[in-house]
Amino acid sequence: MAEPLPRHLLIPFAGRGSPACRAALPSLRLPNLESLLSRLSLVETDTQDESTRSPPHERALAAALGISAADGCIPWAALEARQIGIAEPGDREGWGLVSLCNWQVGIDDVVLGDPAAIEIDAAESAALLAAAHPFFEEDGIALHPSSTPGRWLARARIFDGLATASIDRAVGHPISQWSPLAEAARPLRRLQNEMQMLLYTQRVNDDRAARGVPPINSFWLSGTGALQTDPSPAMPAPTVSDALRVAALRDDGPGWAQAWQALDAGPVAGLLADYTAGATITITLCGDRAAQRYAVQQRGLVGWAKSLFDRPRAPAVLEAL
Repeated sequence: MAEPLPRHLLIPFAGRGSPACRAALPSLRLPNLESLLSRLSLVETDTQDESTRSPPHERALAAALGISAADGCIPWAALEARQIGIAEPGDREGWGLVSLCNWQVGIDDVVLGDPAAIEIDAAESAALLAAAHPFFEEDGIALHPSSTPGRWLARARIFDGLATASIDRAVGHPISQWSPLAEAARPLRRLQNEMQMLLYTQRVNDDRAARGVPPINSFWLSGTGALQTDPSPAMPAPTVSDALRVAALRDDGPGWAQAWQALDAGPVAGLLADYTAGATITITLCGDRAAQRYAVQQRGLVGWAKSLFDRPRAPAVLEAL
């Protein structure tokens, strides 16, 4: 009988420090997660403060894929360009992710809305890319479509070494808090202003207004950097669950708790079943500040006895993230 394949489940937003999600923590009942953690050992913790541009789940995923990069310079765009065949193997050029979005203008500040919620289709994305292309080209930036409508891949030397904040850090916060401040970003800020004026005139936004959906009025740059070496994963690539993301970013405490319970009953229960069947299991829990990786490790008799009576409690584990 074939040995079960190793599995690694990575869960972003497993812990969340926003008020409503934090209030939902004490009532969380996650029996499968607790049962799994009682059988595994904490093998690695990455803790930094919430000012990092790259959140814990992105740092954990990069590490699992064998990618080493400075904060805000994990080259997600370069990796995607390589995966879909736009960039050749060995390409060392700088790339960036251009995500179309809605900037929500308030009395005192401008807040980034979640680009994943703008309800854009492939035709709208292609029309806007065609309109934007000459403006980016003037600054030496080549634009390419990606497999996700509303998200483009941009290639230019300026992106190599330019630190940018993950969308998952910036959503719901003032733009000024997370926009690149480096002198190298000045042309990009000018380009952003030009794009805001261009987008205002686009037929796409007239059609969106008629549908009652928010206008696309700017873009967010993230995932910048160059793949200096080819990714070399030390273990099977993780399965990343985004089940908690939307509720966490909206600080929807009841929704986040409900999503956690569904996650516990589904993928986490599946991981526990695979462990019972003899598979090598890893689970990485990520919050606003920390990522904790749990894996199978040999334990002595004392360790096993302790695990039987000192069962981890999900609220306490997730609060530490």
